[in-house]
Amino acid sequence: MEGVDLLPKEYGYVVLALIFYCFLNFCMVFQVGKARKKYKVFYPVLYVSESESKDAKLFNCVQRASEFTGNHANILLVLGGLQHPIISASFGLVYAVGRYFYFTGYATGVPRNRLKLGLLMA
Repeated sequence: MEGVDLLPKEYGYVVLALIFYCFLNFCMVFQVGKARKKYKVFYPVLYVSESESKDAKLFNCVQRASEFTGNHANILLVLGGLQHPIISASFGLVYAVGRYFYFTGYATGVPRNRLKLGLLMA
């Protein structure tokens, strides 16, 4: 089909937002790996009980923060971007930044810190 564009010309912004989110996800997984090494929690263990380690809460918070970052938003980003690429990419970036603050707050070991947006609510 000559002359028919399957994707809007601005769809590249959607792809960039997805790449940014994937990079963020990789960074969170890397932090879990560092926490595994630091707190000596080895695979296949996902969570540690407080009776097993004095650092259980800290490790579990890092693990949970990473695990709670699902990929369901990516599906909405890809599909929404077919019709509204700029809006979808914008919301995708806002979502990724929000997930960053959620992760860094929750990983402190104080779960309520997940609600803080960096310096805005410190």
